[in-house]
Amino acid sequence: MVEFPGFDSFRGTNDAPASEAEVREKFWRTAKRAARHVPFMEEVVAAYYCALDKDTPLRAKGILLAALGYFILPVDTIPDVILGLGFTDDIAVLTAAITAVRAHMTPAHRLAAKEALSQDQ
Repeated sequence: MVEFPGFDSFRGTNDAPASEAEVREKFWRTAKRAARHVPFMEEVVAAYYCALDKDTPLRAKGILLAALGYFILPVDTIPDVILGLGFTDDIAVLTAAITAVRAHMTPAHRLAAKEALSQDQ
């Protein structure tokens, strides 16, 4: 996992480090597993960085965190373990969320995503 300064909206409460670590670990584990199935994984990771950015408006963060939460949850409408269909519902939710907040996704978010994905390979 790659950490970038400025993308740290989880910080601030006493119990945040454990929650932050858990959310980040689940996101990266799911992202790695989904990379072959989600054709726009770089945009998903950019959305992750956008959601963590302190400068992203609260409404956009809410939309992105809800979609990313659905993405990392093990239980969803179509279980991710079903080959060929498992990530279709996740793709639909992520596409809608990214489309809704695309104006708030900056080149810095996309660069952070590109660097994070290139380091995982």
